[in-house]
Amino acid sequence: MNRKLFPVILILYIALPIQSTYSFIDGLYCGKDNCYDLLEVTRDSSKSDIAKSYRKLAKIHHPDRHRTTEAKAEAEEQFKIIANAYEVLKDDESRNDYDYMLDNPEEYYRHYYHYYRRRMTPKVDVRIVLIVTISVISIFQYYTALFRWNSGMKYLATQPKYRSMALQVAEEDGLLDNLKKMKKRNKDEMRAEEERIIRTVLENKMDIRGGYARPTIQDVLWLQILLLPKSICLYFKWYMMWLWKFNIKGQEYGNDEKFYIIRKFMGISETQFEAIPENEKEDFLDMELWLKENYDDWKAEKEEEYKRQMAQSGRMKSYRRYLKKHGPGRMYFDDS
Repeated sequence: MNRKLFPVILILYIALPIQSTYSFIDGLYCGKDNCYDLLEVTRDSSKSDIAKSYRKLAKIHHPDRHRTTEAKAEAEEQFKIIANAYEVLKDDESRNDYDYMLDNPEEYYRHYYHYYRRRMTPKVDVRIVLIVTISVISIFQYYTALFRWNSGMKYLATQPKYRSMALQVAEEDGLLDNLKKMKKRNKDEMRAEEERIIRTVLENKMDIRGGYARPTIQDVLWLQILLLPKSICLYFKWYMMWLWKFNIKGQEYGNDEKFYIIRKFMGISETQFEAIPENEKEDFLDMELWLKENYDDWKAEKEEEYKRQMAQSGRMKSYRRYLKKHGPGRMYFDDS
């Protein structure tokens, strides 16, 4: 043998077992053992073969098959090792990562990252999380809207104007007949019955819009998602009709179209716009605020009016007097 090749052969002879040992990392997967060897299978074995071998070994090493305490403890330890090996190999992604570690033992940090990422990541179906999240949001939306609507009803029931209107409607509909028959009962019962009648009339007759409107199932997120394709089609149809009627044919805007343009200029939602009193909306039409130049003038005038109101407010006057007397506030840093 050539003496020059002897050192190379010696190095390879020493390195090969080191490489084989280095393929197994303590604390990852099956530790210093080979998961395939523990289950008495090969890397070419199918999932069904691995499952069969695991069941066979699990029966052999199950603690209940042993009688003495020492034998039970030893079997339990071996049973855990076999179960861990099966957990590694039964999952395709985990098995691929393990095979990659066997083939590329030098990528030490990558193996740690993939192993602990898989162990730390919750094994929860994303679809279930999404469904639960949307459901919780939908329930919260509905009950929040219901709470606001109830608050609005309670407020209206305390206002003399709406109470008298409700009592008048109740009188016309004969709802107060039972109340007149309760004269012999105590005042608390009669007052409670009157409040119930007023609340019933307000709920049936009052059309509250905006943020305190009666909640509907169509407003919740689940229905909005399910009806999204329909909403997109309706919007596309509306947009094409708008282009055809006003951009191409040059027709004049109706009141609904004018209000839509004004609302877009204001940058508010449809619900917020509906909360504006009707007399103010009529003023918008009289001032032709759907025209951009008219809206800009109106907005500038409103801003100036707001500034004058702020300047005349007592709190602002007190603040200006304070500044005149004491000057603007300063910040000091104590280095002592």
